[in-house]
Amino acid sequence: MEELRTLGVNPYPALSQRTHSLQEITHDFEKLINQEVSIVGRITNVRKFGKIAFIVIRDATGSIQLFLRSKHVQNLKPENSQLGIEQLPLLDSGDFVEAYGKVIKTQTGEISVDVQRLRLLTKSLRPLPIREGFTNKEERFRRRYIDTNVNPDIFQRFLRRSAFWQATRDFLISESFFEINIPVLELTIGGADAKPFVTHMDALNQEFYLRISHELPLKRLLVGGYEKVFDIGPRFRNENYSDEHLPEHIAMEWYWAYADWEMGIKLTERLIRQVADKTWGKRKFKLGTNMEVDLGPDNKSWPRISFVEIMKESYGLDVLTCTLDQVKKQLKRHGLEIEKQDNRSRGIDKLWKKARTSIAGPTFLVDIPTFLQPLAKTQPGNPELTQQFNLLLGGSELCKAYSELNDPVDQLNRFIEQQGMRDSGDEEAMMLDIDYIEALEYGMPPACGFGYSERLFWYLEGVSAREGVVFPQLRQEINIITKAIYPDLKL
Repeated sequence: MEELRTLGVNPYPALSQRTHSLQEITHDFEKLINQEVSIVGRITNVRKFGKIAFIVIRDATGSIQLFLRSKHVQNLKPENSQLGIEQLPLLDSGDFVEAYGKVIKTQTGEISVDVQRLRLLTKSLRPLPIREGFTNKEERFRRRYIDTNVNPDIFQRFLRRSAFWQATRDFLISESFFEINIPVLELTIGGADAKPFVTHMDALNQEFYLRISHELPLKRLLVGGYEKVFDIGPRFRNENYSDEHLPEHIAMEWYWAYADWEMGIKLTERLIRQVADKTWGKRKFKLGTNMEVDLGPDNKSWPRISFVEIMKESYGLDVLTCTLDQVKKQLKRHGLEIEKQDNRSRGIDKLWKKARTSIAGPTFLVDIPTFLQPLAKTQPGNPELTQQFNLLLGGSELCKAYSELNDPVDQLNRFIEQQGMRDSGDEEAMMLDIDYIEALEYGMPPACGFGYSERLFWYLEGVSAREGVVFPQLRQEINIITKAIYPDLKL
């Protein structure tokens, strides 16, 4: 870089010009042969042989070879960051360049650009480990920008992740849902069992929580007159890392006025299938090492299983009448941890999470007890069970939906029960949200609500949670080389 600056070359000019992507040139070669093009990309390889040189560059769409001949390449013009063939030794793998010239095919039959002008766009100060490879998991997570450069499969994964959420959004919009963004900072958290992150807003001198769910604000919109709403965005749960969970992750929830859980089941089947089609182009997946999942044709409904029956078969427990001591006995028998703050609901949930691991799906879990879901309507004639369904895939619950509770008196009583659990030490129990009760008192239409997080993407992609996000949170660590380069900084 210092040699380039000495020559008067700006190693980081602002302006670049591109007429074609590299993929367009290779795909449309017959149309573009002998035409002049301007292309850009990152250098992956430089080879110089006397008066000729070959440079391979790559952009987001593909790669191509630059063919440089000393009699064709224009000389150094430092004011334009233009390099001549004599300055090629100053280029390295990782630099970004712009090349102008004719599209040709070399004597070896390789599609190339016969370069007339070569400009430096960005000087890389650290080499990419292209030849050595980049496989250490910790390093890959910390420097994902290297990972996506060196490992093409990782690069493609996050394009699929983008396609996953775009397909979700496109489907819902095609079903006449409106995307309405709701706050991330909330005075009261609800909509899920999770410990929140707490922050302080100086402007109001008040504690706020990072949302754990989209649910209650979106249902307030149903009170406000909207009939089909959804939001896609981050939510935060102050829990430990695992292969299935991250404290920060992206999720989607939709709420549909005048619909019930049966209508929600039908919409869910169409949604999941379309998202799979648009993201992966298939409906059959291998989950883990031994589970095959087939989402099936559009005209085939997914089967249903009963939560109550599964728990009876697996543990001999009647979850509607069992005691905490009976639950603890089963937890101990099956090697599951018993914590001091565990109550009957938490214990049953732990047992269920173990039981579900053998269910490949796709299957809808139904007959979920009311005490496990404080926001759902009960089944007609059976108030102990909710109108709720959870989608089981690969041994886990990846989607949850139910007929929304809109009776303010019933909702208040359930909130009071949850707040009692919270006051007794259950940090994941819901808070009493009196503002939401007030909203319900104005009247919310019958509705179905549904949500899934990017766990669905991780499962169908076949990766762990940290592999499935671009920049997973890690403990701060400063690279030893960086410390050596900048010894005067307090790193």
